[in-house]
Amino acid sequence: MDDIRCIVAIVERGRADKIIARTKKVGAKGATVLYGRGTGETEVARFLNIHIESSKEIIIILAREDRYKAIYDTIIEVGRLKEPGTGIIFTVPISNLVGLYHRKEFEGNDKDNR
Repeated sequence: MDDIRCIVAIVERGRADKIIARTKKVGAKGATVLYGRGTGETEVARFLNIHIESSKEIIIILAREDRYKAIYDTIIEVGRLKEPGTGIIFTVPISNLVGLYHRKEFEGNDKDNR
């Protein structure tokens, strides 16, 4: 399972659908989107008595090592993550993966850990 990466991107609310659509064109098979809020922004909003949208979309994509870089780079491009304040992205190595073995893309990976 060392050849599977988890890509996690935290982006501004409303951007996930566009980002995911583009990642599918470069090899992503799917994604999970969670909703959250940043704590730093809420502290500023409370202090200055102004409303700042702190809602975030958290995109999680599992990809094989040989395919993750194109997906990762696409998220950075489409999400404009190199611009300040637009979000963050990181990868996490995967171990003990259960639940995706029915998908052919992951079938060849360490079936003994099912």
